[in-house]
Amino acid sequence: MSQISKNDSKSNSASDDNTSQGIRDIGVLAFLAVLAMLTINSGAFGSNESITSKITHTAEITDETDDFSGKTVTVRSKPIQRISLRSFAVTDKRVVGGKPIVVINASGVPFDLPKDANTEVQVTGQVRELDIPKIERDFKLNIQDEYYKDYINQPAIIARYITLAPKPGQVATNPEQFYGKRVAMMGKVKDIQSPNLLKLDDGNFIGGKNLPILFSQKPKVAINEGQTVVVMGRVSPFVAADIQRNYKMNWNSDVKRQLEAEYANTPVLIAENVYP
Repeated sequence: MSQISKNDSKSNSASDDNTSQGIRDIGVLAFLAVLAMLTINSGAFGSNESITSKITHTAEITDETDDFSGKTVTVRSKPIQRISLRSFAVTDKRVVGGKPIVVINASGVPFDLPKDANTEVQVTGQVRELDIPKIERDFKLNIQDEYYKDYINQPAIIARYITLAPKPGQVATNPEQFYGKRVAMMGKVKDIQSPNLLKLDDGNFIGGKNLPILFSQKPKVAINEGQTVVVMGRVSPFVAADIQRNYKMNWNSDVKRQLEAEYANTPVLIAENVYP
């Protein structure tokens, strides 16, 4: 009888453990479902057809300038030289002897180059031959000719959009230099926890970490595991009260508590747009 009682006790204990685990699993699934519904109610992303994850290499532009002239392109590169307050040069360092391309900021928003030389920038704009009088007329700019004498009649990008473009691992490892800044981040989708919560992995940053991505609104495009995307948004430490207030998140107390337990004070990208 004693042996039977012990076996019954062990069986009951295992059953209790399995039940507890099942309850925890159901709780996590319920939390993610609620998080998704609360975000869905927040609205949907707008779209910008000129921005995608398709990147043009600067070497392509310098080698085939006529093919790109007048077209809108997006490039990602490390800036190599500041030319003036509104311009800088980029080049494709993967190509030996690659020619630099001038980027002229026509966005109307000042842009400071990254302090870290290893941080890329993303530029979207129109490819033009650097004919200063024509560019001044067409884009209503005032350009100081003396800064551009080495680039006259060479391809240039007249930028409508410029932003920092760090890798996910760079932000996850050294977030302080990116806090409060808007970035365009390219990476592979990993660990989709809900339609509005996932992680990005660049796959190349040695010793780097995956970066949590929290969508402030429902994405209009489908996002799949392993897909390469560009996510645009603002880097922030995860402080639930601040994020809920600033982005009008409709989190209830349970969702807020779960997010704080998982991500409190870790860097997160609050995503505003995503492009496949």
